[in-house]
Amino acid sequence: MRKYIFFLTHLFIFTFFCTAEKIKVELQNGSSISGELIKENADYWIVDLGFDLIKIPARECLQVTRNLSEESQQVSGAGNHLYRQNPRASVQPLGALVERLGEAVVMIRTPVGLGSGFIVHPDGYVVTNDHVVAGERIISITRFRKGKNELIKENYDNVRIVATGGNIDLALLKIEGQSGRKTFPTVPLGNSNDLKQGERVFAIGSPLGLERSVSEGIVSLRNRIIQSRLHVQTTAEISPGNSGGPLFNYRGQVVGVNNMKVVSSGAEGLGFSIPVRQLKTFLENRDAFAFDPRNPNAGFRYVSPPQ
Repeated sequence: MRKYIFFLTHLFIFTFFCTAEKIKVELQNGSSISGELIKENADYWIVDLGFDLIKIPARECLQVTRNLSEESQQVSGAGNHLYRQNPRASVQPLGALVERLGEAVVMIRTPVGLGSGFIVHPDGYVVTNDHVVAGERIISITRFRKGKNELIKENYDNVRIVATGGNIDLALLKIEGQSGRKTFPTVPLGNSNDLKQGERVFAIGSPLGLERSVSEGIVSLRNRIIQSRLHVQTTAEISPGNSGGPLFNYRGQVVGVNNMKVVSSGAEGLGFSIPVRQLKTFLENRDAFAFDPRNPNAGFRYVSPPQ
């Protein structure tokens, strides 16, 4: 009894003197819980519902939305910009981040190849590289949802190209025909201007078709010019199939879009990502990059006539 009173007393003091952060936890079973965050670590979240405390295992959390007062404004902005941000996200262990963010990273297939991408809006908007889908009209997306004991593949063949920017190597896709299902998990965008040389980052993607592969590294240089475009240089392994996938910091924020590596004898650890600030500009001005299916030069690959 004394231990219980001691716990409640200290909990009251903690709650009284600290400004509790409001969060929304989306669970694996499709339900959600909202309340004030009392404590968090890599294994569980403790949330104050107003009349009781609940301890939520991290493995049961599909997505956690922090700072609901700010996030509500960001979500309304996301309706126009198609992305959300989480500026006050805390640093977490790599394993917990991969488990939480992995379901929003997808594999993209076309008749001639494959790449990676990530979901930025719950309605099914997906970001990837332009060179992953350039010249293609038949596109499929595979998402890997966590089941009870294994990953479950969800395939979507009804995919529309919304916008493409060959000069910046970015493309926006939309999974169609899913209006009656629950919303897709998303990843927040960070700020590539805050990256520091030596900061730890990691990539999730499908190199050579090996889905949900994770590679870790550091930021070698925040602003490197390659092929007249600004890139984040990283030692995280970027292989064919990683193109279009996200580069994360350890706050779980996308800081870059992986798009190339240097392949040369003796060269190792030279991966490059498009800074996320360029992705934000692309999404905010996507009308300027709108894909036109009536344009014979957009979305079609012309092969040589038979000899």
